[in-house]
Amino acid sequence: MKKLGLLFISKEGIVVGKRKVSMTTQIVIAVILGIACGLIFPNIGKNVKIVGDLFLRLMQMAIPVLILGQVIQAVGSINKRELTTLGGKTMLVFGLSSFIAALWGVLAGVLFKPGQGMSISTANGASAKVQEISLSETLLNFIPDNIFKALTDGAVIQIILFAMFFGIALNYYLYQHPNSQLLILIIDFNEVIIQVIRYVMFFAPIGIFALIASTISSLGMQVIYSLLKYLLVYGVATLLFMILWVLVLMVSCRINPIRLIRNMKDMLIMSLATTSSAITLPVAMEESQEKIGISSNVTNLVLPLGMSLNSNGSAMHMAITVITIAQMYHFNFSFTELITVAVVATFVSLANAVVPGAGIVSLAVIVPQMGLPIESIAVFAGVEWFVGMLRAVLNVSSDVFSAVLVASSVDELDHRIFNGESLN
Repeated sequence: MKKLGLLFISKEGIVVGKRKVSMTTQIVIAVILGIACGLIFPNIGKNVKIVGDLFLRLMQMAIPVLILGQVIQAVGSINKRELTTLGGKTMLVFGLSSFIAALWGVLAGVLFKPGQGMSISTANGASAKVQEISLSETLLNFIPDNIFKALTDGAVIQIILFAMFFGIALNYYLYQHPNSQLLILIIDFNEVIIQVIRYVMFFAPIGIFALIASTISSLGMQVIYSLLKYLLVYGVATLLFMILWVLVLMVSCRINPIRLIRNMKDMLIMSLATTSSAITLPVAMEESQEKIGISSNVTNLVLPLGMSLNSNGSAMHMAITVITIAQMYHFNFSFTELITVAVVATFVSLANAVVPGAGIVSLAVIVPQMGLPIESIAVFAGVEWFVGMLRAVLNVSSDVFSAVLVASSVDELDHRIFNGESLN
């Protein structure tokens, strides 16, 4: 450990005097300083954007390989009965939670009407006719024609699909060759990748400061005021949905809801600060095992899968934004079309990108599908960072909530770890 006056730097983090400053505290300080810098010194804020972009690039370079290795390890290391049980329950929880989240977003939009008073006219007379989704093309895009190309492009669903096939094949191979060291090699490789991410995370406070400062300096606060109602409705809807999730877990898994949130605080702060479920994944996986008590089998299978296949926050975001846009353009959806919005939002959330700013890309898919003017997306581009915070925190928390539910159902939730009890 290096000593610089009262400042100590160790591999665990920064220590001031005799007290260690946790990564959570460092990130909170970075966010506060970033907001202040963006408002007071806007020119400086714009110039430091490259620092934040470099941090995100460093994180993203290892994420596809992390997902590939973790899913292979998870699927390859469990027996056939567990694979069938865990896989079936996981996909059922993912599908239901994402669809309910989308319905929740539709309901919030209809009840609180965030788009009222933001009237926008369209010159091309766009209609609210629902368009059909090309199911065959979407299904084809789920299957990689080249796994190395999928890794290069960061096509997460394609990577997961290949990893699941590889894991199943590995599972069968290990059954036929019980003395094989292949799984151990994969586990060691995954540990190295996680260590790479830990090295990068040492620079997280600097990168997050730069991202926040550049965003505030570019947007200012005025754009936030113009969409305050939309952000408020979306924020309240997200909070209420998380409370609903926690109540379900309290009843079904018999856990203390306050302790659950306390055990998840680091990952929640990380997701808010980075607006990325991918960047938060390593922290979520570590805390799920060490603080919540979810077994490694469930953690390594459910969380990487959930990052793409269980985007509750993305499904809700797309649904509530589509309803808001429809209200801005004075389009009236029928009950059937409102259900269609929820279905389409759920479907599109499966292919949702896992990097900051991905919300605009998702809206570019769903908005034309619902017959709305695509230029309306530009109205929301200015608040994408702030919306991304809410979207990411629900994406991450719903993945962990799903893992808790699945782990409890197969008796792989350790309540002693969850309650902070000594295992000795």
